[in-house]
Amino acid sequence: MTHQTLFATRLAQARKKTDLSQKQLGIQAGLDEFTASPRMNHYERGKHLPDLDTAKRFADILNVPMAYLYCPEDDLAELLLELNKLTHQQRVALLKKIRKE
Repeated sequence: MTHQTLFATRLAQARKKTDLSQKQLGIQAGLDEFTASPRMNHYERGKHLPDLDTAKRFADILNVPMAYLYCPEDDLAELLLELNKLTHQQRVALLKKIRKE
């Protein structure tokens, strides 16, 4: 899977979980309302990749870590989603536990 199709798949999955349309997500991310739907469609079909700032806005709106959108391993992507649900303190504690500190 290429970076573009991977990003496209993860973006579409995350967007569908929020019940936002492509146009709604695009507008919330700051895309022009008249081009938001076609641009989002290109991103979700893997025709284009957004710049990192735009990808970060998508991730923030969809409440997923930006790394999730680019993660090639499905299990690691799922872990990123679960880690994102934890508080900062919980993540620090988990990291210490993993490192056996």
